Order: sequence, then C-alpha cells, then structure tokens
Amino acid sequence: MVNISETAQAHFVKLLKNQEDNTNIRVFVVNPGTSTAECGVSYCTPDAVEATDIRLPFNGFDAVVDQESAPFLEEAEIDFVTDQMGSQLTLKAPNAKARKIADDAPLIDRVEYLIQTEINPQLANHNGQVTLTGITDDGIAILQFGGGCNGCSMVDVTLKDGIEKQMLEQFAGELTGVRDATEHAAGEHSYY
Repeated sequence: MVNISETAQAHFVKLLKNQEDNTNIRVFVVNPGTSTAECGVSYCTPDAVEATDIRLPFNGFDAVVDQESAPFLEEAEIDFVTDQMGSQLTLKAPNAKARKIADDAPLIDRVEYLIQTEINPQLANHNGQVTLTGITDDGIAILQFGGGCNGCSMVDVTLKDGIEKQMLEQFAGELTGVRDATEHAAGEHSYY
C-alpha cells in the first residue's frame, strides 16, 4: 500500500526517538477521492490508534493508516531526499484524488479516473477543471469545462491538442473523439 524508502525509514526512526514510547507514524488523506485531496504524515501515539486502523510494519516503527484513506494510498511513496538545497521528506500518492480502478473497469470509469488523476490536476494550475458528462454510443466523450476554463479563449486548444490527444492515446480503439458541451459565451456563468 505505502512504500517508504530506506532513507525515509531512517529519518522517521530518528524523529520517533524524541517522541513518547511506542509512537508510530500515521499516513492519511484528507478529503480522499476529491480534487482537494491532500496527503499527510503525522505522529501517532499508542492511544490514537483505532481498532480499524491498518498497521504496516517498517524497520523500527509502524505506519498506521485509517480505513478511509487506505484505498487512496495505493502506490503511495514516501522518500527522504537530500540535495544542494537541503533535505526534504516527499510523499507521492497518485491515487489520492481518485480511487485506483481495475484495468478492466467500464470505459466511463477509466475515463473519469484519467480526468481526476491527470487532466484536472493540470487544469487546476489555471483554476480550471473538466467533468465527464457521458460517452456517446459512437465513442465520443462529452466534457463540461468549469472554473477558469469556462470562457477561456484557449479552450479549443486545450480540448483538441491536450485532452483529446491524451484520451485517444490512452483509450485507443475505445474512444473516437472528445466534444465540449460547455457554453463558453461570456456572461454571468463565466468564471472570470
């Protein structure tokens, strides 16, 4: 579930020496499965462990994960890196915003997963987002733009050169195109 590098394990052991006996670390996701999901690590004293928590044994400590966060921490990695700028603990959880799905899941679920894990994080840099409203019988994904994308003059480029290209590569033979269902005319509905 959570992979903790040897350097990160050594870092945690060093930090835990200054804590109450039998203190471990807790790895968690706040707002799991949403676009606002955030991952974190904290100390976990013995009295903070719940009966339903999952304990992952590591070298010198356990990582404790609550049941709600667990599916969103699949393939998560914690590392401790040192470079010319100093040392830093890094946590990567690619499934925090959307629960990992099986490769043979229905097409609509796999497209939604791609949108939540790869496309929307890119659009969020410009305060934008996209929502899948459906897939037609002939394989066209219908998208609704929101946030900063609504009314943006670059939305056609984003749709055709970015989103559609990525989706057609990812779902070759299953999707035939992407269509924008958003009303982009300036007005009260526009983000800006």
